[in-house]
Amino acid sequence: MAIRGAASSIGRQTSTSSLLSISGYLRTRYHGYASNPLHRSLSFPHSQTGFKYSIRAIQGAAADPVAPKKEDEEQLTKEWKIKMLYDGECPLCMREVNMLRERNKSYETIKFVDISSVQYSPEENQGLDYETVMGRIHAILSDGAVVTDVEAFRKLYEAVGLGWVYAITKYKPVATIADVVYGVWAKYRLQITGRPPLEEVLMARKKKAVGYPLASSMLRQALKSLATIWKA
Repeated sequence: MAIRGAASSIGRQTSTSSLLSISGYLRTRYHGYASNPLHRSLSFPHSQTGFKYSIRAIQGAAADPVAPKKEDEEQLTKEWKIKMLYDGECPLCMREVNMLRERNKSYETIKFVDISSVQYSPEENQGLDYETVMGRIHAILSDGAVVTDVEAFRKLYEAVGLGWVYAITKYKPVATIADVVYGVWAKYRLQITGRPPLEEVLMARKKKAVGYPLASSMLRQALKSLATIWKA
């Protein structure tokens, strides 16, 4: 992610899938059973009741079907000192993020915010939009001050007892050189990690943002159909 990250190996990426076939499948199964006299004469009180409750439970839990785990996107702490805005789709960056997360379990001073999430909100992060925070590392102090580049790393490491790692960058000449080196890494990190140019990343994010509420709505409709079938 920073100066140390430029020499690391490239990670892997993941993908997601959909649940749109549930309603049609269960409708076919249900009417198939209902039309068979043998099946109609049998009763399954325990499994039917359990299934009904399962539908209700799924309906209650599906308000936000594709939302990422909160503890992965934002680690909520009572008294955080600094908020780290990180790119969760950057494999090299995540090595450093995961290391800081482990350290933070003992300190609880860093709040982690994944900017790659469709739920990332600039309004909750000093107005920093996705394109801006993709350009270089940003961190937000508890008083609202925004720090970038090597200074951001220094503040983050200090928050988990590793201040000595970047202590030398407190000296201006060293900090200037370190920022130049980091600037080169930040400029080419997408290419280094095998990802498309920023323009393509931004376009993909816009499509993802449009599809997110659509997928949520379609799944809710499918679950509503399940409930209707069960009551019939």
